[in-house]
Amino acid sequence: MNWDRFKSLYCPHPKLGLALDISRMPFPDDFLPSMEQKLQQALAAMAALEGGAIANPDEKRMVGHYWLRAPKLAPTAELRAAITSTLDAIKDFTAKVHKGGITAPPGGAKFKEVLVIGIGGSALGPQFVSHALGRLKGGRDKMGVSFFDNTDPDGIDCVLKAIGSRLKQTLVIVISKSGGTAETRNGMLEAQAAFKAAGLDYPKHFVAVTGEGSKLDQVAQKEGWLARFPLWDWVGGRTSELCAVGLLPAALQGIKIDQMLAGAAAMDVVTRKKSLRDNPAALLALMWYWATDGRGTKDMVVLPYKDRLLLFSRYLQQLVMESLGKETDLAGHVVNQGLAVYGNKGSTDQHAYVQQLREGVNNFFVTFIEVLKDRAADDSLEVEPGVTSGDFLQGFMLGTRDALSEKNRHSITITVNEVSPKTIGMLIALYERAVGLYASLVGLNAYHQPGVEAGKKAAGGVIALKLRIDAALKAAPGTAFTAESLAVKIGAPDKTELVFKVLEHLAANPGSKVVKSAAKPWPESTYAWLG
Repeated sequence: MNWDRFKSLYCPHPKLGLALDISRMPFPDDFLPSMEQKLQQALAAMAALEGGAIANPDEKRMVGHYWLRAPKLAPTAELRAAITSTLDAIKDFTAKVHKGGITAPPGGAKFKEVLVIGIGGSALGPQFVSHALGRLKGGRDKMGVSFFDNTDPDGIDCVLKAIGSRLKQTLVIVISKSGGTAETRNGMLEAQAAFKAAGLDYPKHFVAVTGEGSKLDQVAQKEGWLARFPLWDWVGGRTSELCAVGLLPAALQGIKIDQMLAGAAAMDVVTRKKSLRDNPAALLALMWYWATDGRGTKDMVVLPYKDRLLLFSRYLQQLVMESLGKETDLAGHVVNQGLAVYGNKGSTDQHAYVQQLREGVNNFFVTFIEVLKDRAADDSLEVEPGVTSGDFLQGFMLGTRDALSEKNRHSITITVNEVSPKTIGMLIALYERAVGLYASLVGLNAYHQPGVEAGKKAAGGVIALKLRIDAALKAAPGTAFTAESLAVKIGAPDKTELVFKVLEHLAANPGSKVVKSAAKPWPESTYAWLG
């Protein structure tokens, strides 16, 4: 690496407070010119998407998350009104909660906690923003925020235990577009049971963010929940942070959502530019293309050198991998495309897997994220004469970057001035745009997720099998079955492994009343219902 290459490939955006450095990606001089035509086609496809084109051909849907921060760009007056009225409703509801206009029954105490129930994009974005922007500048949040983001009973119990007696002052936001997502439905039922056990009228604590007319919407209406906010079919889960999914919990926490939206809108303006050197999303997409041969042949390691950005890599895992991990392209060809993402934070990772990054298999490229402002306070302690903890953090980042470059390990660096609502909005918009452009470059539909739906269908089959196993065991109380004999009895000999796994789970949980008698060899172990 040298100064001349850095000068030519360092792309600052002073108005945004962001800079992109691609000088440590050693692409040849002719790479960017050779990709110009493809890039312009990708930008044209993105412009069509923002104009309301059907960008998700499988589901015949528009893709409109860019309109969320610029409603005037939405293709119809109805959509524009829906976006602005929902934002107004979020602000109005939040103000009433904070001021005590909407209170927790009985007794009219103020709500102090928020429990968000969702999964995937309905949790990853809100979690990232909550962690990144909570208690900014040493202040206190308006409300505490917790999450049910799985269907793990122990995880649910841990969250409820942490909330404890504050449950009576807890507002619950249930997020599901269809209203039929099993993990979210389960979390909702678990939360309702906790409120009932505490003698609380849960509908007076619950809020829905869902599609109009969905199962969840119908339940919320029937039971008289506090409020309902829309989740439109033209907003995908992984791009939903800047609609009610993310804005409502963020606003309740006390995060300045207008600044998040403004940051995203400002990034959108820059990333629409046709000039490559002025468009950081286009440069990112092209670097991904070059680094992975347009095939995802290398992984992307995300290393933010800031504790507040710890969850950014988890958020990006879904945004990037669910969007780009596809079996077929838009032409129907089998491509098995994708771009794996992992990461944690610096300098923690220097004491974990950076050893392998420098000296192990070279199957990755790194994205360093540098934050210039160290802390909210004006002065930092000198841990050595003339040196602060923040100086060390930057030193570790720059040193690790050099150590990787010495071993021909490639990296991109994104520098931002500080972590703020505006910055977080910018980063979300930057990566949303980069994902969309990369998908166009390689001919993918970035806006569907058939693999996720396949997993849900398979899980449904396991649950149906479990119910058949339950019925067979209870029909013969006390009878000992091996996994093989029970599989034959229920007419599923081809699913013996699944029968075994379900039986092991039942036997591990006393409430099922299924008891295991271990044997050698282990396949001769038996299971009986002793109800």
